[in-house]
Amino acid sequence: MCLAVPMKVVEFVPPDRAIVEAEGISTEISLRLVEGVNIGDYVIVHTGYALEVLDVAEAEKTLEILKEMTKAEE
Repeated sequence: MCLAVPMKVVEFVPPDRAIVEAEGISTEISLRLVEGVNIGDYVIVHTGYALEVLDVAEAEKTLEILKEMTKAEE
């Protein structure tokens, strides 16, 4: 099973990379597969690549569901 996670873009790393974060975790990813990304946008991240820009409300909803799933496993 593959999992893609919404993460918020916090910084650009030229020429086509960005620093993203979610739940206190940050990582550098490639933006080669998406266009029009801005600081503060949420992107779906899978294996180090942004796959799609997400609506803020949808991203926050998905992150909340992931939090609930983690709590349920504990």
